[in-house]
Amino acid sequence: MPSKEKTGLWPRFVSLFRPHGDRSTVGTGSRQSSAKVVNSGAGPSGSGHASIRSVPNVLLPASSSIPQCHKSLPPIRPSRSENNIVVEHSQSMFSTPSNEDSPQQRPLPPVAGLHSYDNQPAFGTLDDPKSFLPSVSGRSEPSWSDHPPTRTAPNILLPAGSPTPQYHGSLPPIYPSRSENNIGKSSHPAALSMPRNNNLLRQHSHLPLPSLQSFDNPAASGPHGGATAFFSGASGFQVGAFNVNVNSAGDRSIDGWELLLQNISPNALHDSDARYDAPKCDEDTRVEVTGEIMDWIQDREGPQRLLCMTGAAGSGKSALQQTTAELCQDSGVLGAGFFFSALDSTRNTVKQVIPTIAYQLGRTNETLRLYIKAAVESDRLIFSKSLRTQASTLIVQPFQRCKGMGMDLTALPYAIFIDGLDECTGEDRQAELLAAIKACLLVNGLPFRIFIASRPEWAIHTALQPGGHLRDMAYHIQLSDEYDATADMRRYLQRRFEDIGLRINDPNWFGEDDIETLVQAGSGQFIYVATVYKYISTPRASPAARLKIVLTWTPREGQATRPFEVLDNLYTNILLDAKNAYEAVDSHHGRDFLLLFRMYHVEISGFMLHTRVAYSVSIAADVLSVLLFLEPRDDETLISDLRCLVAFKPGGLLDQLRLHLYHKSFSDFLEEPSRAKDLFVPEFRVYTYLAKCLMQYIIKCPLDSDSLPAKWEELPLLELHRESLKRAVRLLPFSLGSPRNALDDDEVVGFTQNGGWQKVNNLVPLLYHFDDWFRSYCEDWISAVCEISDHLKDRKPETAVVINEFAKRWEDHIKQYRAELEEDAIGEFRGFEFDSDSSE
Repeated sequence: MPSKEKTGLWPRFVSLFRPHGDRSTVGTGSRQSSAKVVNSGAGPSGSGHASIRSVPNVLLPASSSIPQCHKSLPPIRPSRSENNIVVEHSQSMFSTPSNEDSPQQRPLPPVAGLHSYDNQPAFGTLDDPKSFLPSVSGRSEPSWSDHPPTRTAPNILLPAGSPTPQYHGSLPPIYPSRSENNIGKSSHPAALSMPRNNNLLRQHSHLPLPSLQSFDNPAASGPHGGATAFFSGASGFQVGAFNVNVNSAGDRSIDGWELLLQNISPNALHDSDARYDAPKCDEDTRVEVTGEIMDWIQDREGPQRLLCMTGAAGSGKSALQQTTAELCQDSGVLGAGFFFSALDSTRNTVKQVIPTIAYQLGRTNETLRLYIKAAVESDRLIFSKSLRTQASTLIVQPFQRCKGMGMDLTALPYAIFIDGLDECTGEDRQAELLAAIKACLLVNGLPFRIFIASRPEWAIHTALQPGGHLRDMAYHIQLSDEYDATADMRRYLQRRFEDIGLRINDPNWFGEDDIETLVQAGSGQFIYVATVYKYISTPRASPAARLKIVLTWTPREGQATRPFEVLDNLYTNILLDAKNAYEAVDSHHGRDFLLLFRMYHVEISGFMLHTRVAYSVSIAADVLSVLLFLEPRDDETLISDLRCLVAFKPGGLLDQLRLHLYHKSFSDFLEEPSRAKDLFVPEFRVYTYLAKCLMQYIIKCPLDSDSLPAKWEELPLLELHRESLKRAVRLLPFSLGSPRNALDDDEVVGFTQNGGWQKVNNLVPLLYHFDDWFRSYCEDWISAVCEISDHLKDRKPETAVVINEFAKRWEDHIKQYRAELEEDAIGEFRGFEFDSDSSE
């Protein structure tokens, strides 16, 4: 029996892998051998056996047979230590039968130089046993065959010429170890371990290194055509649980900060090149609101650490964000900023928001940067996790670790700006971002003051309304409602027009009246005057000529001039998005969003109803909603995606809830087909639909005509529905007879045949006695009914006769009612005179 010194590492290593039936022996003489690499690059193939998985490269002598194992192997756990392999097991990995027929050892073949098809350098010298351990590629690319699915594992280097090992079982997951530059320790007995005697191989240092081959190429794989299998032809083995810790040299190359940089949006920074012409407030403009924002930012003790500024499209939100961000940068308190843009795919989602903010915060302090870097390195999948997890891992925990070291967090830049939340794709993702900010960044112990600007769309509107999760913790500035920008717009145009005068050497090219006209047309929204200035100041054009176009422009067919093209594009995009979102809801199936919205828009100036005289009739928004058969608060749902342009507010003589437009230019857009194009809804459709709804509402009204009460207020209806019924009866004849509608005669015939006029007839006495408006305009109302009859007498004579009979009946009733009222009034007057005489 050779001594340990003579035998060396290779014979003992190979003896573990020799199949039981092999009659060859391992000699003690020559240590020379060639080697080959058994690679798992391609998955195993074949049929008739269990799932096969190739395992990490193991270095074996070339001529040795390869053992086979017919039992499943437990998890292989790679270690992160480099330049070594550690094998762990819970039972004996390879145990051979203890009988006299055990195979003899055979001498090793001559040793050749080591090499690898992976183009890796050869292993080190034999003087260093650790350097002789194989590197591991770590590839795992499964292939498919007729047998059950298999999984490949890291390459194992085998001595060249040795049969390919096969393994008929499945390998569980590989778990990494964090030890580096050493052989991992295990609580289990080691199946394979490196000799501690560094001189073991030194005696053979004069020998050339054996050659290594890699079977990364599937064509060079084992007999089944896939990756080479493990333990081919082996028998009589008992395999217990074992673990293999594999070290990957690539782990050290992972830089958390570099990985973070790959997941940020540079274009979203407040000073990015993509925003080179970012809007900013002019000097001496928006001074009041800018001062309020800066006061809030600098008030570190204020209870509300979140500022939400909402406002109409074009009201100047982004300009205020940019201006205050630059002021914070100059004063050293700017921590981070993210400026959304719907037109930039790198900053129109929430995916990059948290990493971008973390990057900017990390640049403010080196210790904080290192903690953020370490957080990424500890979880390279952090960018695929929820916003709340990202915020906690990349921002909250690094700040808390800095605080634990004794760092004063209040000394760090703390102002965070998020602009254009409404331009982020997906309302649910907008809401998720707001929830993550509340849960993570506004907790006690963190120094942040966060400023968010957005149009009042669904996500932020819901969060800030009564009962919303940000209602109590946010300082809310409603820009369009609380600040009048008229004076600022006037100063803006004055300064800009004076600059143009200097450029063209004509300071008198504009007049003060011109500026005033433009300011009034802007309705307090900066986007209008900014659009006008951009059009007028276009190079190679006469500013005076273009100013005249703006002041006198009226759209004409085929007209090339479009001074408000920027505004038109803005309105088109907003209106189209709102239409698609509303009509995508299943409960809104069959509804025409544009027509419904136009109904409320036309009502702003009143429905113009013509008979012998013209009437402008206003209908409160809640009443109009009932007449249009919308559910309660469906009017709010209708404009939920248009809050940057419109809102329902009390108005009119009776202070009723009505639609309010922030932009006069938006109304101009809606009324002009050359500007609204496919989104235009003509007025005749509005009046036709109104007439249909009035008739349908009267027919469907659930009233028993045989048991009506003596007073209108006693009708068995909700108050809103009583008011809606009153409006329907009042407006019906004016609406049906209006020349603005395109109502088909059959609609009126159907209303007549379904008892519509009879229901009206039952309600007329109540209206006359209890509705002052009806009593004042009843003669005009009856005249409008007669005009409907006259209109139908040639085409629908039978219907015309029925309507005319009702009209005559009402004329007689009205005369009778008036006579009764006059008698009652005379009686009351006489009674008053009698009482006066008695008192004397």
